Amino acid sequence: MSKCQICGKDAGFFRSAHKECKQKYEEGSNHIISMATQSAITQSDLSELQQALNKTISVSYIDSESLRYLLITAWEQAVSKVLNDSILSESEEINLLNFLRYFKLTIDDVDKNGAYTRVIKSSIIREILDGKIPKRFHVDGLLPFNFQKNETLIWLFQNVPYYEPRTRTTYYGSSSGVSLKIAKGVYYRVGGFRGNPVVKTETVLIDIGILAITDKHVYFAGNAKSFRIQYNKIVSFTSYSDGIAIHRDSASAKPQVFITGDGWFTYNLMTNLANLQIQS
Repeated sequence: MSKCQICGKDAGFFRSAHKECKQKYEEGSNHIISMATQSAITQSDLSELQQALNKTISVSYIDSESLRYLLITAWEQAVSKVLNDSILSESEEINLLNFLRYFKLTIDDVDKNGAYTRVIKSSIIREILDGKIPKRFHVDGLLPFNFQKNETLIWLFQNVPYYEPRTRTTYYGSSSGVSLKIAKGVYYRVGGFRGNPVVKTETVLIDIGILAITDKHVYFAGNAKSFRIQYNKIVSFTSYSDGIAIHRDSASAKPQVFITGDGWFTYNLMTNLANLQIQS
């Protein structure tokens, strides 16, 4: 005879849980996630939420470990809802962070799926749009960049593939021709031609390295390539789902493509910092 995994009482043969216990657990879990998600968004009285949670827990067989998991899930769902418009308001950020502090959830708890990072990224964009220079990103250790005086590091992307277009020319329909003997030791070659040139442009991986975004420049450092780009030297940006292309102000300049994994954030970060520098 096996034990019910939820209530701990006898469940009968070949059963891991009572049907009634499982239903109460699932209903209680869904209710907790719903209440906690709404509270994390609206910042209702968290002590009242705690009382409601305790009441639900008492009839749903939910232990402290399960409750912690449900609160994390609720916070992640709250982040997704408030970021439907991609920009997090200051009050929404305060509500979300107060929820973490009240229930003693850590950054590691809520960033396993990237929810906390999304909050920070959106907050950075909001501050830049408000004309502020964000100072949320901190690095332990040395970076391979020579930042200028009074330059602020806004964000750092690691293991970024860097691509450039390369043009290759091949010839289609070429022929070596035929050699005819005219006299002893003298040959005449006819019919040889190289063919029609076919120009093909390919995007080629140049290096993989660190991409640093400051309030004044874009930096890249890899094993083979390192450079710095000032915002006023960039004429346009092209956004991709997983990265960005930069077009410099030069007739011979080629698009420089960086795969950061988050095209929305990278594009909005760079373009708004560029605009901020132009306005200053």
